[in-house]
Amino acid sequence: MDLLLDIQNLEIKFSTGENEFTAVKKISFSLHKGETIGVVGESGSGKSVTSLSIMQLIPSPPGKISGGTIDCYGRGQKVNLLALNEKEMRSYRGKDIAMIFQEPMTSLNPVFTCGDQIVEAILLHQKCTKKEAKDKTIALFKEVQLPRPENIFDAFPHQLSGGQKQRVMIAMALSCEPSVLIADEPTTALDVTVQKTILELISSIQKKRNMGIIFITHDLGVVAEIADRAIVMHQGKIVEENTVKNLFQNPQHPYTKGLLACKPPLDKRYQKLPTVSDFLNGSSFQSVEITPQERKENHHKLYAGEAILQVKNLKTYFPLKKNWLGKTTDFVKAVDDVSFNVYKGETLGLVGESGCGKTTLGRTILRLAEATEGEIIYKGTDLISLSEKELIPFRKKMQIIFQDPYSSLNPRIPIGKAIMEPMNVHGILKDKKEREEYVINLLEKVSLKADHFYRYPHEFSGGQRQRICIARALAMQPEFIVCDESVSSLDVSVQAQVLNLLNDLKREFALTYIFISHDLSVVKFMCDRMIVMNKSGKIERMDEADAIYNDPQTEYVHSLIDAIPKTEF
Repeated sequence: MDLLLDIQNLEIKFSTGENEFTAVKKISFSLHKGETIGVVGESGSGKSVTSLSIMQLIPSPPGKISGGTIDCYGRGQKVNLLALNEKEMRSYRGKDIAMIFQEPMTSLNPVFTCGDQIVEAILLHQKCTKKEAKDKTIALFKEVQLPRPENIFDAFPHQLSGGQKQRVMIAMALSCEPSVLIADEPTTALDVTVQKTILELISSIQKKRNMGIIFITHDLGVVAEIADRAIVMHQGKIVEENTVKNLFQNPQHPYTKGLLACKPPLDKRYQKLPTVSDFLNGSSFQSVEITPQERKENHHKLYAGEAILQVKNLKTYFPLKKNWLGKTTDFVKAVDDVSFNVYKGETLGLVGESGCGKTTLGRTILRLAEATEGEIIYKGTDLISLSEKELIPFRKKMQIIFQDPYSSLNPRIPIGKAIMEPMNVHGILKDKKEREEYVINLLEKVSLKADHFYRYPHEFSGGQRQRICIARALAMQPEFIVCDESVSSLDVSVQAQVLNLLNDLKREFALTYIFISHDLSVVKFMCDRMIVMNKSGKIERMDEADAIYNDPQTEYVHSLIDAIPKTEF
């Protein structure tokens, strides 16, 4: 009687020119009232395609559901959703089955206010007046704990933070009181603290409404936090299904073992992270631990050396209000009186919530954002005092790997050309032939192939694009690299590969990193020291990475550590 959804032998195919690709291969599972199923797997495993098929949102062509049944029991009777026409299906979407999409910015309409978009959904499925729909929307905003609900009703999506936009999406999904909620990666790329709040929010609303939830993610830590049962998908198949506790304590399939192993552990430090391929290949990968004594000796040598970068009393303010004379009367203090040194060969972690000034600090150091006050001394030269022309030689030595690899690559230029372009500008190597050979060598170094040189960015996965951006930064033969959230939206398995790669390249090319992230487990694995920044743009705590994790000292640092999803039972 409690059954909400029953999926049997679901098969989904996509046409790619003359070929056909099976994305989902005869999978079966069911969902009951009050139950949360975590569907986990890497990009391309078929997770999101499965969820879109339940909502009948697969674009056709190129996609088609070629077999199976999806039975819905939400209205007290069995209905095969695949047998419904578009008009009939529209009455189920939002009302019986609702979905929180992965990227709230692209799934909210930028030209309508947040309130109007929810009112529209309520009026479509429920008999009520516009005023009643507005009151219900404001009540939903309160339920999802949005601040100033009346103001947010009239706000446009671009005026909200990532976490607030995600809450608007949750409110929209709940607006017609569905019996099934599908959450497709709703916390990817959010801060750990915002992620924890969103997970707690979804759990509390589920208990209140007794909904069934299908929660899709690539992060097993999130599954441990929210789900009752877990389904592991790999290459379109379900390779393992179990209660969350049993799955974590006794994983059976090599792929599940790999997913669990490649998340950086918090209680020990490995030289190299294991990857999923190590488990699938059947190779007996043994993680080599770095002992506290070895780490202490490494740090003694490191900090006996010279500081390659000195940041003194740095401030970066953005104008917020001006008076009638045009004079700025109020500022956003993105970075406020920050001082620290970075030593040659060090990886310095920069961590904190969204809006704490991490990215602005990284960009200010590279003069991609202009400082309001302070000094940035790189190898004895104050970069702030330099003109654009005088800064050119330093552009070679100091590079950045941007957060979003897709938007930082030109979609019209093959990746080989994109990597060569800055080499041409700075006159690195003698001629085109030498540069091409060097770029192909770099591509192979970051585990790509020589024939990728002529391909365009859209032909690569997220992890491959991130490697292209790493190769482009290395093409300048730099000494210092700012890694800005460079693994934040990658699968845990791809993340492990990129982190290992960054460490290997650091040793090979004697690089120094500032590593910006909101994920403390990643920062702890990568970094020698860690700076924690707070919402006011100031340094909350600076110390050796393990020391901060073991002894947070302040309430803010403790809340960041406490928000990391735990996978122990």
